[in-house]
Amino acid sequence: MITIGGLVFTLVCVFGSFTLAGGSVIAVAKGLPFELLTIGGAATGSFVMANSMHVVMATLRGLKRAMGGTRYKEDEYVDLLSLLYRLIRLLHSKGNIAIERHIESPEESAIFNEHVNILRNKEVVPIICDYLRMIGMDADDPHQVEDVMARELKKTLGEKMLPVQALRTVADGLPALGIIAAVLGVINTMTHINEPPMILGGMIGGALVGTFLGVLLAYCLVGPMADRLKQVIEEDSRYLEVIRATVVSHLHGNPPQVSIETGRKMVPNEFMPTFLSLEATLEQARAVVQS
Repeated sequence: MITIGGLVFTLVCVFGSFTLAGGSVIAVAKGLPFELLTIGGAATGSFVMANSMHVVMATLRGLKRAMGGTRYKEDEYVDLLSLLYRLIRLLHSKGNIAIERHIESPEESAIFNEHVNILRNKEVVPIICDYLRMIGMDADDPHQVEDVMARELKKTLGEKMLPVQALRTVADGLPALGIIAAVLGVINTMTHINEPPMILGGMIGGALVGTFLGVLLAYCLVGPMADRLKQVIEEDSRYLEVIRATVVSHLHGNPPQVSIETGRKMVPNEFMPTFLSLEATLEQARAVVQS
């Protein structure tokens, strides 16, 4: 919502100041459809040419994410830490065999089914299961596991950043596309050089709308959207970092409570639950395990 509000505020300020200075929005509106077709069409075509279909679709989904913001809030982090606590506690107290049935078939696991939102997350569940499975395969060197996890998360983050790079490329090219539209407008004007000055002035003004539109789209829409998407992706990546920190802490021989506290410290400060609130949630998880 704040992203849309910022865009509306920008447009109001740009066109409002233009109107207050005596400019005619109608003159801009007359040239806008043709210039937008030239610039928007060229930008869209270039974007599709430069990227795979996977990146194109990921970019479209990314625009929606940029509008909606991060998908993980405090409740989601508490849910994740509670799930990790139950799994690591079971692993710590009963060993690898006890946890095997949960990580091999998480959809049939009583533990996972109490955390439905996580179970539906096709990115998070495999990461949790894969690395707990590695522990069951005697991959108990914390430094080795941490290195493997760090490299996988870096690879995943890099792939998620491809739409950001694609949008930034479009933003960088939009001012030049605006110049192309303006030049085409000038060429069209020159073919009507015998027309009265009033008509020529209108045609030149319409051509300059292309330059204006290219710069406006680059710096007030596409560029900010790329930056916002980057922020959202980086914020969401902290969710996976919580898993990494918790698993590695467990491999260092720490008790489950300490491992979970290590994971809690990786939660963004804006969404980090307090020690006491998380402890109350873990108390409920312990009560479930004991019952």
